[in-house]
Amino acid sequence: MGAPEAFTATATVGHFMQGQATPGASGRSQPIYNPATGQVARQVALADAGDVGTAVAAAQAAFPSWADTPPLRRARVLFKFLELMNQHRDTLAAMITAEHGKVFTDAQGEVTRGIEIIEFACGIAQLLKGDYTEQVSTGIDNWTLRQPLGVVAGVTPFNFPCMVPCWMFPVAIAAGNTFVLKPSPLDPSPSLLMAELFKQAGLPDGVFNVVQGDKAAVDALLQHPDVRAISFVGSTPVAHHIAQEAARFGKRVQALGGAKNHMVVMPDAELDQVVDALIGSAFGSAGERCMAVSVAVLVGDVADTIMPRLIERTQQLKTTNGMEPDAEMGPIVTAAARERIRGMIASGVQQGAKLLVDGRSQTVPGHDDGFWLGGTLFDHVTPGMRIYQDEIFGPVLSCVRVPDFNAALDLVNAHAFGNGVACFTRDGHVAREFGRRVQVGMVGINVPIPVPMAWHGFGGWKASLFGDMHAYGEEGVRFYTKQKSIMQRWPQSTPKGAVFVMPTAK
Repeated sequence: MGAPEAFTATATVGHFMQGQATPGASGRSQPIYNPATGQVARQVALADAGDVGTAVAAAQAAFPSWADTPPLRRARVLFKFLELMNQHRDTLAAMITAEHGKVFTDAQGEVTRGIEIIEFACGIAQLLKGDYTEQVSTGIDNWTLRQPLGVVAGVTPFNFPCMVPCWMFPVAIAAGNTFVLKPSPLDPSPSLLMAELFKQAGLPDGVFNVVQGDKAAVDALLQHPDVRAISFVGSTPVAHHIAQEAARFGKRVQALGGAKNHMVVMPDAELDQVVDALIGSAFGSAGERCMAVSVAVLVGDVADTIMPRLIERTQQLKTTNGMEPDAEMGPIVTAAARERIRGMIASGVQQGAKLLVDGRSQTVPGHDDGFWLGGTLFDHVTPGMRIYQDEIFGPVLSCVRVPDFNAALDLVNAHAFGNGVACFTRDGHVAREFGRRVQVGMVGINVPIPVPMAWHGFGGWKASLFGDMHAYGEEGVRFYTKQKSIMQRWPQSTPKGAVFVMPTAK
């Protein structure tokens, strides 16, 4: 098999409304960079409130007919969309590598995980079934059903421009809602291709709309009275803000924030597996994952044994253009993000952490202007340091030493974030106690990145999630629908006379 074809389109990336691509009316735009070259590759249109209003109006007009479409017929459109997504997996992956920078194989994996959510959403007819109780009281039957909300919106991050939108819109649309997606302006091309493919699958115009943009577009979605719910994935400060604003405007909200994922390494762990897991989970996608392991919690004397191996493997990382077949890590998404990460590394040195591998001087021959940053490894990190407290969102692994299991568990539970966590051990009792007692939403036992499969749902605890429901899975179906309870009695069984007391089961 030959090398994958790079995505090199130069046309401006616009919006998708009422079933067609459009440049919008705002006249605003910003450049899209190829992170591996540091060069402007294309432009993206930026929506204003008027553009958002146009997209919401299209979705609002399409909602009554789509909500009345039987779930099985909606599922048939999803099945056709699923087929097209599988056919275009590599095209989407090349778009992601060109605009985000992650290696092509990683981008393929991202698209596949998005496709799995579509597969789940194809079962919507079963997922929407309600409950029924006959004779809940004399002559009365009671049942519940779930109905769509209306127009719902998703605001998604740069690090997964295909997978994270797929956490949202396939489930929402399958449930009978219409959708407005606001992707990151850093890598917006996949969103338009997915919209085109959905239309090819037979989705009616206006059911799925895409508005490119920045904060102005997000604010317009939050304030628009016809948008019933907002789903968000991004940093904790923005997630918190969106949750507050959504509540202020009376919208249902699901806002997934940041992370500081720990991996607890017990002395009995299989160290070859641990090293592989730490290197892959800390430096895959240049650490730009909300599920990346950024803290290794080394218990007892395991630190002295494992540290030389981590140093060697971090130094050996193959960092280059993500389209190269041997690439293990690509560039950082923007020059500004690289400078922010470099600043965090400097703060770690200043606060006394031991810098064992410094990636700040990373270069790639032939790509001198790319946004490169090599794998970076710290030891003797303590909880008071910024590199421990804050989400770095880059290829930086901090190692913390603790004396025993309880100290490791206390350390994890004391952190403000609670997105993902892992524990590597061969001891079943330790594994069980860790899973029961850790205060984190997604837990891996000898699994470094415990991202749940499509039917289980994704979400953290504490400052990693604002809202009551996780993304996708049955939690997603509940988020995008509202329950209705119906009680029914017919005249033949209705007692005569007015009743002035609270009805009870008789």
